[in-house]
Amino acid sequence: MEIFNLVKVVSLSALMLTAVSTYADTPKKSAGCGWGNMLFEGQKGLGPYVFASTTNGTLGNATFGMTSGTNGCDTSKPMGYGGHSLLAMNGMLDGIAEDMARGKGEYLDSYSALLGVDQKDQAYFAKVTHAHYGEIFSAHNLSSEQVLSRTLAVMSKDAVLMRYSKQPA
Repeated sequence: MEIFNLVKVVSLSALMLTAVSTYADTPKKSAGCGWGNMLFEGQKGLGPYVFASTTNGTLGNATFGMTSGTNGCDTSKPMGYGGHSLLAMNGMLDGIAEDMARGKGEYLDSYSALLGVDQKDQAYFAKVTHAHYGEIFSAHNLSSEQVLSRTLAVMSKDAVLMRYSKQPA
């Protein structure tokens, strides 16, 4: 049992590291906002992104900028994610498929959390995706983008899950 917990910790750590490094190496459509972004403007790599994020989070100036329209913040622009799918990069897709086929599991719980499903609805998410497993995983070697798109399509047809199916473009 302890080995299983160690595997979970290592997997989640790899997921977080990949998320940060993917974010750091991905060109952004907007410069972001807050003093951290102003201080490290034009720089790239993990270090400047971590320091900019820490500066913004520690001082709360990005939040202030978003509410006041200062510090380079413009909340009228759509938010976006320019990185690669974390599901495929960390080998989570196979685990999600296995858990979805069973109707429960850690990978499926993590997937629902990544999709923004409230904890109170996660068991229901597992039940619905299990019922639609053949629709979501209808072919072998699907990309994570295809699985996500099919999952969101199933969610959009369900009265409880439809509110979670609206993902940013």
